[in-house]
Amino acid sequence: MKQTLLDLMRMSRICRMVLATCLGSFILVIFYFQSMFQPVMRRNPFAAEGCCRKGSRNALQELYNPTQVSAEFSAAAVLHQARRDQVADTCRAHSVSSRKRRVLTPSDLKHLVVDEEHELIYCYVPKVACTNWKRVMMVLSGRGKYSDPMEIPSNEAHVPTNLKTLNQYSIADINHRLKSYLKFLFVREPFERLVSAYRNKFTLRYNTSFHKRYGTKIVRRYRKNATTEALQSGADVKFQEFAEYLVDPGTHREAPLNEHWQTVYSLCHPCHIHYDLVGKYETLEEDANYVLKLAGVGNSLRFPTYAKSTRTTDQMAAMFFNNISSLQQGQLYQLYKLDFLMFNYSIPSYLKLQ
Repeated sequence: MKQTLLDLMRMSRICRMVLATCLGSFILVIFYFQSMFQPVMRRNPFAAEGCCRKGSRNALQELYNPTQVSAEFSAAAVLHQARRDQVADTCRAHSVSSRKRRVLTPSDLKHLVVDEEHELIYCYVPKVACTNWKRVMMVLSGRGKYSDPMEIPSNEAHVPTNLKTLNQYSIADINHRLKSYLKFLFVREPFERLVSAYRNKFTLRYNTSFHKRYGTKIVRRYRKNATTEALQSGADVKFQEFAEYLVDPGTHREAPLNEHWQTVYSLCHPCHIHYDLVGKYETLEEDANYVLKLAGVGNSLRFPTYAKSTRTTDQMAAMFFNNISSLQQGQLYQLYKLDFLMFNYSIPSYLKLQ
């Protein structure tokens, strides 16, 4: 009997030891798996307590699923959805002319500036505040090299190596960024932009490179009895001659238009690339600062103001268009028609269409 009791006590101790060993092993297994998964969770940029991104959310997430709830943000969201819808509707309605090419190549993406730090892609359009936007992108992507956009000289903002563009990536990296980054562009009333380009490139003395490259060609082709000086310098191109150059089929056969007067849909390909935000020159500061708020830098960086006294206005555009024929006016409208429709600009009242 005593032997039986001793055997039972011995077995009970063994069972307790086995149970304790199993429980300890189970706890170790739990800690092991926790140690495996915890680093992954900390690296997750979508987690609530991400370590490195501002608010651990990128601008694209903030646009479509905002954490900032306010009347201002709600109104902006409605406005930009309407602008996106306008672009999509125009692309569908004019699919033949807007999608002449089914596939884009990397060379078509040279206007798309990439900011890796804040996951932004900006398609720059000349004569739509692009100098200041390039300055801002240099501040955003400069990793502390710049803090004030206006301290960056304008010529430095246009140095190609100072900003990275989407065409410099591999096809896989291009597709990833087009899917994951917030893509935006800024547009302007097409004829105001056109007149602004003409005034800047052909009426200012310092733009000798444009005078030589384009002015001499325009004078030679479209000016009767041109003087030797005009043929050599190309410095006094008339707007009527510039318009004739733009609508000449031969101009389009020899090369794409210069970026300063090329259409927005040809520069940024909005029927092939889904832009999340379409900002407008007419509401530049509000739209630009909305982008910066989405990127999480709205409290530390503001978009530079611009000199309103020197900008090309609707009245100024009307003055220049009154100096060309109704035929040329109609031809220019056809050239920029998709920009008018896509970005919801009405036909100018001064236009005399046949």
